[in-house]
Amino acid sequence: MTVDGTSSGRTFDGVGAISGGGGNTRLLYDYPATQRDQVLDYLFKPGYGANLQILKVEIGGDTNSTNGAEASHQHTRGTVNCDAGYQWWLMEQAKARNPGIKILGMPWGAPGWIGNGTFHSQDMIDYYVSWLNCAKQHNLTVDYLGGWNEKDYVASWYVSLKSALRANGYSSVKLVGGDNWGDNAWKIATDMKNNNALYDAVDIAGGHYTCGGISAMTTCSSTSDAQTLGKPIWASENGSQDAETGAAPVARALNRGYLDAKTTAYINWPIVASIYQNLDFETVGLVNANQPWSGNYRVGRTAWVIAQTTQFTSPGWKYLDTAGGYLAGNRVNGSYVSYAAPDKSAWSTVLETTQATEAQTVNLKVAGGLPGGTLRVWSTDLSQPGKDTPSMVRGADLTATNGTYTLTLQPGRVYTVTTTSGQLPGTVTSPQRSQLALPYSDTFAGYSAGREAKYFATMNGAFESASCAGGRTGQCLRQMAQVQPIKWTHENSTQPYTIMGELGWSNYTVSSDVLLEKSGSAAEILGRVGTQGRNNGGLNAYHLRLSDTGAWSVLKTSWTTNNTWIWTTLASGTVSAPGTNTWHKLSLGFQGSTITAKIDGNTVGTVTDNSFGGGLAGLGTAGYYPVQYSNLSITPGTIPDLSGTYKIVSVRSSKALDASGGGTANGTPIIQWTDTGSTNQQWRLARNSAGYYSITGVAGNKALDIPFATTSPNTQFQLWTPTGQPNQQWQIAPADNGNFTIESRLNAYNVAIDANSTADGAGIVQWPTTGATNQQWKLVKIN
Repeated sequence: MTVDGTSSGRTFDGVGAISGGGGNTRLLYDYPATQRDQVLDYLFKPGYGANLQILKVEIGGDTNSTNGAEASHQHTRGTVNCDAGYQWWLMEQAKARNPGIKILGMPWGAPGWIGNGTFHSQDMIDYYVSWLNCAKQHNLTVDYLGGWNEKDYVASWYVSLKSALRANGYSSVKLVGGDNWGDNAWKIATDMKNNNALYDAVDIAGGHYTCGGISAMTTCSSTSDAQTLGKPIWASENGSQDAETGAAPVARALNRGYLDAKTTAYINWPIVASIYQNLDFETVGLVNANQPWSGNYRVGRTAWVIAQTTQFTSPGWKYLDTAGGYLAGNRVNGSYVSYAAPDKSAWSTVLETTQATEAQTVNLKVAGGLPGGTLRVWSTDLSQPGKDTPSMVRGADLTATNGTYTLTLQPGRVYTVTTTSGQLPGTVTSPQRSQLALPYSDTFAGYSAGREAKYFATMNGAFESASCAGGRTGQCLRQMAQVQPIKWTHENSTQPYTIMGELGWSNYTVSSDVLLEKSGSAAEILGRVGTQGRNNGGLNAYHLRLSDTGAWSVLKTSWTTNNTWIWTTLASGTVSAPGTNTWHKLSLGFQGSTITAKIDGNTVGTVTDNSFGGGLAGLGTAGYYPVQYSNLSITPGTIPDLSGTYKIVSVRSSKALDASGGGTANGTPIIQWTDTGSTNQQWRLARNSAGYYSITGVAGNKALDIPFATTSPNTQFQLWTPTGQPNQQWQIAPADNGNFTIESRLNAYNVAIDANSTADGAGIVQWPTTGATNQQWKLVKIN
């Protein structure tokens, strides 16, 4: 390989990630300041962690856009709040750490008043301009704007948007067009070639998942029209993969996106997994941060493979085409891409061997005015997930012999050879996970206007602090979206709601004061909120609903595999009509299978249902209208102590948790096996003061253990000498129909049957929360 500064090559535009699409950064905002700053450093601080060069944020629309709803800055026409939501805060934090980071804004949905429900309208163009005006108030320079995420575009609307940007002083803002996937990924490039006005309006053609969806991303693609467009083409959304197991695919996409498709920017969705575990994609991103009360977070290997490019390059550098390709011409061996500074003062080559099976030797020369001398080598090891601490480490420097540098590449790694210096990868670790203790309360009185309440994550609508009505002073929480938004998702029930808490909560009472502002409205409180279907396609939860007429109901919602909401009425009746502008207290209590509904302290209904054994709490409305909330309270019921000796039996297979072969030695793998009654299928549960359990085999007094305390999904459990460490501590929580889930304190993964198998001998592994029966267990008590 010769790294030649005279090589041709396109301009590198950067590597970034997306906050939005939606709600994936929500919980990070509520983290303790120390840990929040650490996570932000890992994302944005130069030379420290992922060192992101582009931050793409959702322009909020009050509608679910995957894992939540991002707040609009203009819930109703003409009423602008430039402090709504947390994306302004995130952009400010990114800029404070890296002033050179590029900002891209893009909507997934929009408030329903826009264009009377029509996205491609003058209202939406005006909405963009008002959002840019808000950015200016925050001293933020926006570099790029995108159109409607993954929806068909209207060419004339892009032209009108560009004209409006020029007329309003935003001529420097570049438009990214298309932003679709599959067969439509590069339609924008063809249309730009055939439409001069569109070509003038759109500065960059963006395609999504151009290296495949949630896949190995071994091959990337674009079209001839895209590659000969004469303008940059970007992989403007990619990823959607677990922070650990997605690292190797992302490493490939970073290199191969340019080699195969000539895309000059890569933007990962999402930036962090800072969402509750009942939501889809709950471990997807660069950092997992879903416990703001404990401050626990995990930096994934994906952050480090991105760092292998971003810490050693800058937007504006040039790709060196003659120093890029596939090792020995074979994709399996790996790929390499080289970059040089415009003035040739520095260069870097990134090599990945993520699919290689043996060591390879690279002989490297430098030419074309690029510096030589001593070269630095950094690498990230992906070959043994869980057996290494995820990070990027510096290796031995390279010096030339007769003008040639020699580097041996091991399989399963990402390497960077560079002339740059100053990198100092972060090594800070987070606190241990802990349970959010009950009782919990919040008056909602102490927030500045337009803020979401602590720990609450809005799924639809907009729940923000606002001045109380009904004679109360101070602030209350208010549902602000007044019209059904222009949706991005396709759920059949779109009512607003917001959730908070722990999946491990089981027996508790949630209550809140509510005020209905308009006739025809209804307020809800939610409890035992569990799994949500993808893109808000259904929800396991119980609801207590009260309308202004006095009609009340206890409702159960669930979802089907095709992501459809199912509503079941468990009880209903009427009380004196609360009317509007008066405060009333709703209360929903759970103790075992008994559910008790109260209104203004009076029991109105008691039902028996064991469909859902535990979950979060929430607040909601039955439609898009204003409702206010105050004095939230969540108080514990009787929490059973499960200490004792049990068989642990899979709901999926009816087979028992088993120490393989009756083994008792350290390292004995854990499997499922037909119930034999043997002691290698008996487990002693003991609860500690923090509320977590140890699970110890009766046969040999060895603990259920996560090998090497790994953070990698699909790792099989083993027996090991008890240590009391988090990789041997478990949260055992009621699930559906009287069953239980078993969650690791270390990493919040669930105990699951590998590949959903029902066969004897199938491995018992850790896996992110899905709510499926291969993650649910019956505890059959022995003594």
